[in-house]
Amino acid sequence: MKARVKLVDGMMFVGESGSGHAVVMDGAPEYGGRNLGIRPMEMLLLGLGGCTAFDVVQILRKGREQVSDCEVDVTAERAETDPKVFTRIHLEYRVAGKDLAPAKVERAIQLSKEKYCSASIMLGAVAEITHSWTSVDEAAEPAAAAS
Repeated sequence: MKARVKLVDGMMFVGESGSGHAVVMDGAPEYGGRNLGIRPMEMLLLGLGGCTAFDVVQILRKGREQVSDCEVDVTAERAETDPKVFTRIHLEYRVAGKDLAPAKVERAIQLSKEKYCSASIMLGAVAEITHSWTSVDEAAEPAAAAS
């Protein structure tokens, strides 16, 4: 796996993945940026959210669950002093589909957290990661759980 990050102007960078996709990153004005792109630390949170969402959907579909949507809201706290690592991260999942089995949703989230999501496992080495979830049946009311 490869990636390249190149300075564009001021504190704006373009990151390009080995698969050929690009993203603009920029800093806040107080750090010389112009607020024209995502912050690098926000990229880490998006990577975590994307990694675990991918796992959860894939696990549920392999288990023949009819998933139609998956959203993960990621909130984090950082240390106050440099290097300002993430200290706490909370993942709030919203999984929608038809006749989803709540036990399977919980199991998919646990498998992602403990076995499959590389981002979660790496960040979990320095931050406390918690999760909560809501399963929305397209024909019924939501069921929620937290851990």
